[in-house]
Amino acid sequence: MAEEEKKEEKKIIVDEDWKQQAQREKEVLAAQEEAKKEKGPKESEPHGPLPKGNFAALVSMLVTQALFALGALEVEGQKREPDLEMARYNIDMLQTLEEKTKGNLSEEEGKVLENTLNQVRMAYVKLAE
Repeated sequence: MAEEEKKEEKKIIVDEDWKQQAQREKEVLAAQEEAKKEKGPKESEPHGPLPKGNFAALVSMLVTQALFALGALEVEGQKREPDLEMARYNIDMLQTLEEKTKGNLSEEEGKVLENTLNQVRMAYVKLAE
């Protein structure tokens, strides 16, 4: 009897259904990975890598918000009504930035801030009239 027990222990039972299921799962995962690669970084990620923050980017961000509030920028072709209060707030933020950084900016940074602030102010005045 001991010999019969040894023979039974050595016997390996292979479940063919399990193998097939594992193979199907492996194929599904491979297909998902391939689809992710085909979409590229734009569709699979919310955004690409962000640039390093700098003063010009900060000014640009505030100007963009002001222009959006003025209705000068459209998002997905939708025209918005101007929000003068929000535009004024963003212009005030730019003015505060100018005041607080006076004497600490490079000549180029100072000119960028001054010129963009003047342009946004003019757009605001034209719209407010």
